[in-house]
Amino acid sequence: MQRIGYVLSDSFQMMALGTQAVFEFANQIHGSEYYAVDVYSPNGGDVRSSFGVSVATRPLTARSAADTWLVPGVLDPLVEKSDPAVLTFLAGPGQRARRIAGLCTGGFVLAEAGLLNGRRATTHWLFADAMRERFPDITVEPDRIFVTDGPMWTSAGMTAGLDLALGLVEKDLGPDLTRSLAHKLVMPHRRSGGQTQHSEMLMLAPRSDRIQEALDFARRNLAQPIGVEELAEVAHLSPRQFSRVFTAETGESPAKAVEKLRLEAARTMIEQSRHSLDVVARETGFRDRRHLREVFVRGYGIPPQAVRRTARA
Repeated sequence: MQRIGYVLSDSFQMMALGTQAVFEFANQIHGSEYYAVDVYSPNGGDVRSSFGVSVATRPLTARSAADTWLVPGVLDPLVEKSDPAVLTFLAGPGQRARRIAGLCTGGFVLAEAGLLNGRRATTHWLFADAMRERFPDITVEPDRIFVTDGPMWTSAGMTAGLDLALGLVEKDLGPDLTRSLAHKLVMPHRRSGGQTQHSEMLMLAPRSDRIQEALDFARRNLAQPIGVEELAEVAHLSPRQFSRVFTAETGESPAKAVEKLRLEAARTMIEQSRHSLDVVARETGFRDRRHLREVFVRGYGIPPQAVRRTARA
């Protein structure tokens, strides 16, 4: 049995505890109590979240033990200081654990405890620059969903903690169970740590279902030619109406939005697979690898080969 310990401090961010569902359903799919979860705080008893909800905890002592410690963050790590008792524990007895993870701004707690010195890490994109300035010995990777460097794991903001938790399970129980687990949690897929924190689908954020349906259609058919006429038909609008409504709701033209979706899909394939750039270009709707490179450099400022080298490193 693997013991998962959450270390809470006052004003912790409640969403971090949602990652417990990952371990709960991992047990269900595995068919055994592979994970046991405990929640700790320096003094034990009730601890209030940033939203005012209280959670019962066990006292954290030098004898407290876990296979993996998870440290949630707070709303603003620049204002709210880490609990000295938590820092002392993590820098000392806590390192007996196999892994320690900082969820969202929980990475600041690990950094203050000295656990990330000389390592790579990430955090919520809003605070990435602050982490880099405050802790110059840390290589901050602000565009990552989560980062693993030895026994230290850190995640980006909010829902990225679910991706980190799925990554922990994949390390323990393998990719097949993890795919089933992601499906069980109604997650479209398990995002690898190397993926960007920003999603074009979220950035476009249309207000109406019909424009969202058109975007979903485009994302499912990126390998095929996609014209305004096809998207308009999905949205049950004339091409002229569709272009006007689409631009009003997303701030992008349909053609530009589709290009961004293609680019994001290409980057994901480059980061996660060993497919050649010719295959990547074909599968994501670019004319050829030269066209892919041209759009990639324009969109990201670096060639696709550089992204692949970084992902492999």
